[in-house]
Amino acid sequence: LLFPCRTQAEMAHTCRGTINLSTAHIDTEDSCNIVLSNGGRTYHLKANSEVERQRWVTALELAKAKAIRMRNNQSDDSGDEEPASQSDKSELHGTLKTLSSKLEDLSTCNDLIAKHGAALQRSLSELENLKLPAESGEKIKAVNERATLFRITSNAMINACRDFLDLAETHSRKWQRALQYEREQRIRLEETIEQLAKQHNSLERACRGAPGLSAGSTGITSTTKGSVQSAKGEASDEDEETEYFDAMEDAPAFITVTADPKHHRRSGSNLSGASEGHPEDWNLEDSVFESSNQSNYNESTCKDLLPKKRRRSRIPDKPNYSLNLWSIMKNCIGKELSKIPMPVNFNEPLSMLQRLTEDLEYHELLDKAVKCESSTEQMCFVAAFSVSSYSTTVHRTAKPFNPLLGETYELDRLEEFGFRSLCEQVSHHPPAAAHHVYSKRGWTLWQEITIASKFRGKYLSIMPLGAIHLEFHSSGNHYVWRKVTSTVHNIIVGKLWIDQSGEIEIVNHKSKDKCQLKFTPYSYFSRDVPRKVTGVVSDADGKAHYVMSGTWDEKMECSKIVHSSHGSTSMEGKQKTVYQTLAPKVLWKKYPLPENAENMYFFSDLALTLNEPEEQVAPTDSRLRPDQRLMESGRWDEANVEKQRLEEKQRAVRRRREAEAVEALEEGKDYEGYIPLWFERKVDAVTGELICVYKGGYWEAKERQDWSICPDIF
Repeated sequence: LLFPCRTQAEMAHTCRGTINLSTAHIDTEDSCNIVLSNGGRTYHLKANSEVERQRWVTALELAKAKAIRMRNNQSDDSGDEEPASQSDKSELHGTLKTLSSKLEDLSTCNDLIAKHGAALQRSLSELENLKLPAESGEKIKAVNERATLFRITSNAMINACRDFLDLAETHSRKWQRALQYEREQRIRLEETIEQLAKQHNSLERACRGAPGLSAGSTGITSTTKGSVQSAKGEASDEDEETEYFDAMEDAPAFITVTADPKHHRRSGSNLSGASEGHPEDWNLEDSVFESSNQSNYNESTCKDLLPKKRRRSRIPDKPNYSLNLWSIMKNCIGKELSKIPMPVNFNEPLSMLQRLTEDLEYHELLDKAVKCESSTEQMCFVAAFSVSSYSTTVHRTAKPFNPLLGETYELDRLEEFGFRSLCEQVSHHPPAAAHHVYSKRGWTLWQEITIASKFRGKYLSIMPLGAIHLEFHSSGNHYVWRKVTSTVHNIIVGKLWIDQSGEIEIVNHKSKDKCQLKFTPYSYFSRDVPRKVTGVVSDADGKAHYVMSGTWDEKMECSKIVHSSHGSTSMEGKQKTVYQTLAPKVLWKKYPLPENAENMYFFSDLALTLNEPEEQVAPTDSRLRPDQRLMESGRWDEANVEKQRLEEKQRAVRRRREAEAVEALEEGKDYEGYIPLWFERKVDAVTGELICVYKGGYWEAKERQDWSICPDIF
C-alpha cells in the first residue's frame, strides 16, 4: 500500500505489515471502512469520509490490476502457496536433470557446428583456388554437402534451444513462488523474533522494577492488568508460612505458595467466622469447606451421589464415518449456525436442552452452599458451581441437536438427589431455552438461555446470552450470573479443541456480595496452566474475603484472606494489593470419565443417562426425538433422513404461523404467536429483563398423564 506524503523513514515506523494485492479481496463494510483480506491476513482500513474511501478503493483496484498484470508477465508472483512437498521436490530434481540433458545436447550441437563450419570454410577456400572447370563440379558438390550438414546441425541446435527455453519458462514461475514463499517465511520469523525480544525486554524491566525477595516471607505480586507477575516480599509482622496473592482488577491469575496453617496466628481477623485466623475455624461444623485431602473429598461426594435406581453406564460406540467438513462449511462462513442444515455427523446424541440440564452434574455444591451461614462462604460454592458446568466441555467438540419449538426435557431426580429439572424450547429464531430446577434441599435455579453462534472459517464462537438465577430458600440470597464465550478451534484443519474465555460476575442481590471470575484464554506464550480460572469474593463494601483459583476442567480451590496490604506501585502507575491467605481448600473436583468414554462421545456418567428412555414423560420430550435416537443407535444415514423430515415439518408449521399472523394483521386483530407450554414471559424483578419463568403444571400433568396441550412435533 502507498501512503501519500510520507517519507521512507515514516514508512518504517508506521507500516503494520504487507499484503499481496494480486490475490487480495477488496470489500467495503460501510461508508468509511475498507476490508483487505488475503488468506489468513485481514486488514481493516478506515477513511475519514465516503469520498476518501472511494478514492482508496479505486487506487487499490488499480494497484491490484497492475499486480495481476505483473504476475502474468512473471515480474511479480504470488507467495501464498504452500512450501514444496516431497513430490514437488522430486519433480524439481527431474526438471533439473532434463535441463542438464538439454544443455549437453546444446554443447554437442555446438561442437558439430564448429567442426562442420571449419570444413565448410576449407572447402570454400579450395573452391577459390580452382582453375580447372572440371574440378569445380566436384568441389561445388562437396560444398553443398557441407552446407547441408551445417543447416541440419543448426536446426537441431535451434530446436534444442527452443525446448530449453520452453522448459525454463514453464518452471520459472514455480521457482519464483518458492523463492517468494521463503522470503515471506523469513520476514514472518523475523517479526516473531522481534516480538519475543520486546516481550523479553518488557519482562526484564518489570523484574528490575520489583522489590527484592526477603528471606522472611514469600509472596506473589502482579499489576492490575495481570500482564506481569514477580516475586515480592512484604515487610510486615505476619508469620512466614502464609500465602500472598496479588489483588487486581479483572480477576487476575494467581500463583499459590502452599503454607502450613498451624504456624499462623493472627488476632482480629473476624472474616467469615475465622476467629483469630485459625484455619480450623473457617470449616463449618458439617465440613462445608472440605479439607485439601483429595481422597476424603472424593469418597464423601461419591457416596452421596450413588443413585438409588440403576441407570445405564454405556451407550453404543460412535461409528467411524468419514466426512469432508470443508465441502459443507465453505458456504457457511458468516451465517448463523442455527440456520445451517448440518448432518448428524457433526452432532452428539443429545439435544441442547439435555446439555443445559447437564450443568447440574455437580448439584451437590449447591446442597453444601445451603448449609453455609456466611453469604461470602456461600458465594464460594456458587462460584465453584458456575465453573463446574464447563468441566465436560473440554473434550465435547460435537454439536448438540437444535431443539424443535415446543420440545421439552425433564430430569426427575427428586428421590435420588433431591431435585427435578424441566427445560423447554420457547423460541426457534433466535433459539432460546427456558430452564427451571427445584430442589427440596433448599434452592431453586432458573434461566433463559439464547445461543448466539458464528462460524468464522477457522473457529466457531458460541455466545450464551441470558442470566442464570439461583435462590436459596432459607436465607433468601439471590445470585445472578452469565456464562462466558466458548470457542471451538481448528474447524477446517487440525484437531478440534475448545476453549472458554471471558469473565463471570456473580452478584448476590440481597447482600450485594460479588465474585469476579476470569477465564484466561489459551495463549501459546503464556506460562500459566491452561484453562485457568481465578477470582476474588468480596462483600458489599468491596472488602475481599476469599481468593478463588483453579481450572475449569479439573478443580476449583478457595483460599481465605486473613490480611491485605498495599504493595509498591507498578511501572504503569497502578497500585498493587497483596492478599495474605490461609492454605487453599478444594471445593470442587471433576469426576473421572467412564471407561471407554472416547468411543462414547466423551460423555460423563450423568450424560450417559440423559437420553436413557423413560416412561410417562411428555410426548415432546427429547428422549422421544427419532433422529437423535437413531444417531445414538449408530444408524446415522437413517438419522439424517429423519432429521431433514423433522426440520421440514417445523418449517411448514412456521410458514402456517406466519400466514396466520399476516391474516390477523389484515383483519386488524392481535396475533400472539407461539405461546410456551409450561413457561410464561415476565419482567424479572432483579435484572429488569423479560424472561421465561416456570408457571407450573408440568409435574401435575405428568402425575395425571394428561398431555393434551402438547403439540405433535415429532
